[in-house]
Amino acid sequence: HVSTYAAFVQTHRPTGEFMFEFDEDEQFYVDLDKKETVWHLEEFGRAFSFEAQGGLANIAILNNNLNTLIQRSNHTQAANGTPYLCLFLCSPT
Repeated sequence: HVSTYAAFVQTHRPTGEFMFEFDEDEQFYVDLDKKETVWHLEEFGRAFSFEAQGGLANIAILNNNLNTLIQRSNHTQAANGTPYLCLFLCSPT
């Protein structure tokens, strides 16, 4: 059996995700906009419990860490340019 926990944040929508799955079946995720736990099956919600605030706290920490990394990387985005290519032929043409 494999239990997977996933939490991530990003700067664009959707802003992140917090979810648990067991043997590749999602048990629940935390809806970040509604701030509530959404169970994949109602039976899971009756058999187990999870406070959405726990997931939201983890997301807040991840978001803070992301912002720190962005600030420390100087937050400058280089313009995408055409790469320079130089060929050296082995024999004259």
